Amino acid sequence: MRVLVVGGGGREHALALGLARDPGVTAVLAAPGNPGIAGVAELRAVDPTDAAAVTRLAVEEAVDLVVIGPEAPLVAGVADAVRAKGVACFGPSAEAARLEGSKTFAKDVMTAAGVPTARAYTCVDETETAKALDEFGPPYVVKNDGLAAGKGVVVTDDRAAALAHAAECGRVVVEEYLAGPEVSLFVVTDGEAAVPLLPAQDFKRIGDGDTGPNTGGMGAYAPLPWAPSGLVDEVMADVVRPTLAEMRRRGTPFAGLLYVGLAITAAGPRVIEFNARFGDPETQVVLALLESPLGGLLHAAATGTLAGHPALRWQDGAAVTVVVAAGNYPGSPRTGDVITGAERPGIIHAGTRRAEDGTLRSAGGRVLCATAAGPSLAAARDAAYALVGGVELAGSQHRRDIAGAAVRGEIRLPA
Repeated sequence: MRVLVVGGGGREHALALGLARDPGVTAVLAAPGNPGIAGVAELRAVDPTDAAAVTRLAVEEAVDLVVIGPEAPLVAGVADAVRAKGVACFGPSAEAARLEGSKTFAKDVMTAAGVPTARAYTCVDETETAKALDEFGPPYVVKNDGLAAGKGVVVTDDRAAALAHAAECGRVVVEEYLAGPEVSLFVVTDGEAAVPLLPAQDFKRIGDGDTGPNTGGMGAYAPLPWAPSGLVDEVMADVVRPTLAEMRRRGTPFAGLLYVGLAITAAGPRVIEFNARFGDPETQVVLALLESPLGGLLHAAATGTLAGHPALRWQDGAAVTVVVAAGNYPGSPRTGDVITGAERPGIIHAGTRRAEDGTLRSAGGRVLCATAAGPSLAAARDAAYALVGGVELAGSQHRRDIAGAAVRGEIRLPA
């Protein structure tokens, strides 16, 4: 099977590595890819949001499966264009991808499906936003209604900051705050059948102790030793299956990767958000532990045959990834600096480029992900930070507390 991965970040590098390990995959291509992905795939200089160009590439290269990584191509309808040419594609239609493309749409679906989630209002001006903020009280949660690369959410006790974020976004969803540890659950689905992957936890804020502004994600780990027993079964029954049924009822079945972002509250799991693709950096740790062939799993979802897919097999132990970010991230990142120590196994490229002189240089906010598996969460964490220690990038930053509380047994569920 020849597979084309669309995208060029850390998630796509993790997907390419997983696909390259699948004995049923004979070739991996990536558009546009990155220098890390080039180690396991053939790169093609194609804009991932250009539906015509991606489709033309898939046909010309006679690929058997297209895997779309980022959200922007999905919302732009790239999956629809690929499928229209008769090529199997892992990723939802543009209509179904509205679950991520519009927070308002996602809330409407959740309400119709009876999914447990936070109360919320869609607001388009300062008067509506102020009223919603006052009803819910602090901490204030304000979300950009559209795509924002994982950085469109502000959670703050500062009412003025909440109003300012809303004004900057234009159209927002204001929600009540959900207290409790957060969980990311990936679900592979063909629209009918649905297969959950391992739950993971990521770290959104830039600083240790969850301080500073939100980012696209500064690290992750899986599995979750503190998660309630039966959590996945409960989420599948109360969230995933009702949501998929509602999408089918609307005539826009969701096939691809449904990302369920959860808060484990005193009242049980509550949905924070849906995404329409693999999360980044959670993908790095979840796929590091997957023993089942990745290409076969994604192809089954893309071709409506997931119900007949064998049960997934997982490696024992745990995995941890730590993001090495550029200076000034999540503001305008410092780029163009030389990177050394990034050629070792476990280093996943997120924002890198190869300069004309052959040096590897930073080219984005999140530059690398140091990813390691181990027999225990503590061992995986130590190994991931050992990888970080071998990377040299001027002005770089990383969190030092990824998975630390879980290793120390300090995460407590709300009573």
